Amino acid sequence: MKFEHLVQINDAANPLIDLLTREQLWRGLQRRARNPKEFVLALDHASVLTCVDGTLARTLTFGTLVIRDQVRFTADTAVRYEIEAAGAVPAATLVMTIEEPAPGQLFVRFEYDVKAVMGAPPREAFYDAFVKQAYEKADVDSIVTIRRLVTENVL
Repeated sequence: MKFEHLVQINDAANPLIDLLTREQLWRGLQRRARNPKEFVLALDHASVLTCVDGTLARTLTFGTLVIRDQVRFTADTAVRYEIEAAGAVPAATLVMTIEEPAPGQLFVRFEYDVKAVMGAPPREAFYDAFVKQAYEKADVDSIVTIRRLVTENVL
């Protein structure tokens, strides 16, 4: 299953939201990778195993499920997550890219590529729609968390 969506960060027409700088947004996306418990409520434990040349190797624990991934940073531009297959959890890739079509006009593009689990029956369309909706909600929640961290002067 491949899909992508775009989250608008700044909207000059909406005075109710504070504008973020590209630097604040970038620090927030990095923090999401380095401190995922702040962003993922169901996460029990996260460990950074190594950090070499802008790449993190991590384990994420959800109850008895342990997920391993690698996170690569492209300075000020993108964060790429590569999730290893683990049992019923398929290998997947998530790329978050900052887009700025005009100065201060910020968006984050979220691109997902979730592989099929070998030997598993094909997924129903409603299941993929449910997963997409859950990912989109989690991504919007991540931006909300980044906004909160900026407001609290953490970023």
